[in-house]
Amino acid sequence: MSNITRQAFLKQCLGVGTLLTFSPYLAWADDNDVFFVKVVQANNQEVDKLIKVLEPEITEIRRRLGFDFANLSAALSEPTSRFYQKDALVPYMTKILRFLIKYQKTDGTLDLGNLASPPDTAFILEPICAADVILRKLTMPSLSEVKTLLKDFILKAGEAMRTGGVHTPNHRWVISAALARINDLYPDKKYVNRIDEWLSENIFIDADGHYLERSMIYGEVTDNCLITVARLLKRPKLYDYVRKNLRMTYFYMEPNGEIVTNDSRRQDQFIGMNVLPFYLDYRHMALHDNNAEFAAISKQIEQTKGFDEKTMPDLLAFFTEDPDLRKPLPKPAILNTNFEQFFKTTNLVRIRRNDTTMTIFGGTDKPTIIGSGRSTSANFFTFRKGEAILKYMRFSTDFFSTGYFRSDGLKKEGNKYILSQKIEAPYYQPLPAKLKRADGDYKHSKSTDGRFWNKMDFENRPQSNIKNIETTISVEEKNGGAELNFSVKGADGVRVTIEFCFKEGGQLIGLKKLDDEPDNYTLESGTGEYKFGKDSIKFGEGTFKHSRLRGLEGEMYTSHFGNLRTEGMHVFLTGITPFEHKITLS
Repeated sequence: MSNITRQAFLKQCLGVGTLLTFSPYLAWADDNDVFFVKVVQANNQEVDKLIKVLEPEITEIRRRLGFDFANLSAALSEPTSRFYQKDALVPYMTKILRFLIKYQKTDGTLDLGNLASPPDTAFILEPICAADVILRKLTMPSLSEVKTLLKDFILKAGEAMRTGGVHTPNHRWVISAALARINDLYPDKKYVNRIDEWLSENIFIDADGHYLERSMIYGEVTDNCLITVARLLKRPKLYDYVRKNLRMTYFYMEPNGEIVTNDSRRQDQFIGMNVLPFYLDYRHMALHDNNAEFAAISKQIEQTKGFDEKTMPDLLAFFTEDPDLRKPLPKPAILNTNFEQFFKTTNLVRIRRNDTTMTIFGGTDKPTIIGSGRSTSANFFTFRKGEAILKYMRFSTDFFSTGYFRSDGLKKEGNKYILSQKIEAPYYQPLPAKLKRADGDYKHSKSTDGRFWNKMDFENRPQSNIKNIETTISVEEKNGGAELNFSVKGADGVRVTIEFCFKEGGQLIGLKKLDDEPDNYTLESGTGEYKFGKDSIKFGEGTFKHSRLRGLEGEMYTSHFGNLRTEGMHVFLTGITPFEHKITLS
């Protein structure tokens, strides 16, 4: 379609009262034109909201203000927008900038998430700098003050980016990307020198494609930042990291767009994530590399629930800043939806058979320490059949309050994946005479099994009465489902609990409701079923030999009055050691 014809088409589709689905031009318009019409419409709707939201005084510094400013800028710049060169938008843009400048510290940072934070300030600079690129193309006299304020804010923040520090691995690349954007607008070798200083630490990516944090949230952040630096500073080797991570990420995607995060070392291991934030990364790389697979994933993300509401409203700003993003995607490949992938660097397995998927995880960081930057998920297995979702399975024992099972790695034997954990718990004898203190004030130390602390100088005490428990769980794909075999040996008489957590809102059939908590159930024998919509998961054999279902997390949580219970429909199977039990899911 020629530029003149395309502009006429866009104006026709975006005309007042025109419904996209009834445009007479759609019969001959290509998909990319139709998609861009939707992008502009989404921006129009977002601007309508912003006009109302920004009418009162702004009271909170938030990252979203940067996107608000960029979206207003894109609306002014796009000829087919209802707001094209509308002076009425300028006061709202001025209000945002004045607010940000009012609260900008003398060093150029903002209190945004953290106090006087260079990396958090870098995050807001991404859309702010994109807006600067956009506004430079406009000659509207009413934008004079906006452009001055914008320059002042960016250059002052640039000093914070050039000299400021970081907290986490991805922050290095967030700041580098912000500096690349600032340098693109206001070239200065000092910005590039700082980028090179960060890059000289080198970027880690493992054999499977994980960055240091093993996080999908911060994997996407890193991809986005490396793309920015590669694009603006002509550093094509940085694209290699992005390609590798994006290839891996596809195998972590569920059919509904959610992403597996069991092996993350950051907060997404608990809160989850979906694929929407990766859209521009896949689109950029599909266009840059003429990559049919990345094009297909881009198209798939466009069909993911939430794309129109969460992703589409912000696209026009980035499409306007970087016109290459407007180009038609390559012809999409047919994506592989039938695979088995063992990610050995994080001990995670992904198996997908079209709409049926399972995840096996045995890679928590040992010793288990609760803290940001540690992988601690107790979710060792998930299973999905369409809309029927087993969010996770966990296993717990009351062996000295050691809590949930966390495997010591993952190995494959034949067709089975083996998870295992051995725990020892000693008792302590009196200290040797030469180590006894007259004041009784012994070293405050951790018990040798890591379960607790006390002023007992544990490491120097002889041990006795050592108890142990050894758990093995095998997982095997069978007949379109899964078979799990549990074996727990060692100390006898230990209570064990298998916990299922199904997605909330479904229906459980053949199970007994328990009275201790809402949404607690058991399967005493036989087979049960979980249904959601048209899909279902059958599971069994049931067993229920004890009813102690509290404190499953173990002492490291309960001593701080914490728990790991999540939203969902919880089913508990219980037994006593020695314990052998088989569960099938289909």
